Amino acid sequence: MGVEQSGRRPRVDVARNRVALLEAAQRHFLRFGVGTSLEAVAKEAGVGPGTLYRHFPNREALLAAVLQSRSEELEARRADISQLDDASERLRRWLRAMEEYFSAFSGLPEPLMAAARALDPDNPLTVPCENIIATTDEYVLAAQLTGQVRASVTGRDLFLLAVSVAWTMGAAEADHEVLDRLLTLIENGYREQDDKR
Repeated sequence: MGVEQSGRRPRVDVARNRVALLEAAQRHFLRFGVGTSLEAVAKEAGVGPGTLYRHFPNREALLAAVLQSRSEELEARRADISQLDDASERLRRWLRAMEEYFSAFSGLPEPLMAAARALDPDNPLTVPCENIIATTDEYVLAAQLTGQVRASVTGRDLFLLAVSVAWTMGAAEADHEVLDRLLTLIENGYREQDDKR
């Protein structure tokens, strides 16, 4: 019995440390952006840097885990969006949901853009990017089938546009009027030419 208990204790500590690291990382990413000090994250979580790196070997791994913990909100938005009848409106709202998700932390668009461009299987951010691109492809295809979106447009194109908008949202000089104009330009770009809406 004593051996079993001593065998369980480290697993409890490992799980607790992981949760503490994710919570501390999320607070730091919100406060200081994704470039925050990982040593400061470890310190706030009450563990040493070695423990952090055992759980998350690099910044991208930690960021991917934090984004995964926040993905429930994006999935809830997706479920609501999927209830809409109009394919073009579903796509438009999905783009807004992505833009908001990508702008959650200062500096987040850059590592996402890098992961989406390279699609490096060793980058922990590649899988979340691929999943979001696949969802975007579904919305694009549905809108293409109704003749509302150009045939040449891909989910990856709109993913990269959403990341770019998120970067703009984080820029100090960006204001709502600039963003509204940018979003209108994007929508006019992916819609079919004869769409007058």
